[in-house]
Amino acid sequence: MPRPRLRLAALAALALTLVAGLAGCGLGAGKGGTGARMLVTRDFGARQVGARIAQDLPSSETAMRLLQRSFDVKTRYGGGFVQSIDGLSGGREGGRPVDWFIYVNGVESEVGAADVQLHDGDRIWWDRHDWGATPHIPAVVGQFPEPFAHGAGGKRYPVVLECADDADAACATVSDRLGAAGVIAGRQALGTGVGERTVRVLVGRWSELRADQALEQIDRGSAASGVYARFAGGGSSLQLLDAAGKPVRTLRAGAGLVAATRFEQQAPTWTITGTDLTGVAAAARALDERTLARRFALALDGSHAIGLPTVP
Repeated sequence: MPRPRLRLAALAALALTLVAGLAGCGLGAGKGGTGARMLVTRDFGARQVGARIAQDLPSSETAMRLLQRSFDVKTRYGGGFVQSIDGLSGGREGGRPVDWFIYVNGVESEVGAADVQLHDGDRIWWDRHDWGATPHIPAVVGQFPEPFAHGAGGKRYPVVLECADDADAACATVSDRLGAAGVIAGRQALGTGVGERTVRVLVGRWSELRADQALEQIDRGSAASGVYARFAGGGSSLQLLDAAGKPVRTLRAGAGLVAATRFEQQAPTWTITGTDLTGVAAAARALDERTLARRFALALDGSHAIGLPTVP
């Protein structure tokens, strides 16, 4: 029997009120904090170049200054953008364009690193990868529990779960994983609607989620969504894409997907989905820091986790 929408809306409103209170709390840098973590990788996180933890961030710390103190860096465009890190340069490799991209708390930066102000708890991820097929990857899952834990600009995002009616068990798993990371998430029916600065997590079979304005970009390919996977057959199969955006493998029954994207200037939208409820459950169980680390998105073939895009 469907849940009464009015009751769901009331509960969601209460939860979002509580979360909004948290969102107003700045998380400034300074002594006694957790500092910032920096990860440098190549090939969509497949190979690590280095990692640093910086304690006691100066109040004016930027992503560029932190990078330059930790690695051998060459810049361009007046020092605002990275040309090379430890000798690995942007340009062309194997006939394909490659460059350095920066993600802060799971969101691709829209400004140069010299203008990225850091806050206590931030996670910074530099990755050098092929951008020929997908020049813009707006959000990634590999910095979980971000963006849920610290949000952006030192303020947390409100977080809401939108769950299909038949995905209660998976939705409970997702809620528990977020709660373990200290995140309070409201819950509401699919398509209820939230503000632009709210992070949504949609849980359910792809056939139930695909009409969502943000998620429908996934069906249009990696250039539209930044996610190197797409569903076919009305959601009955999941195609895994390589760095060139081409299908290289197809998963069917029991396939799951954990991915993030953005619609225009909205906060990221995450999806915990699959070809069927078995796949959705597998995706929900994968929502932990160790499994998602250094993944742009993650496919599940039963219990087997596959980072996306697929990299040789």
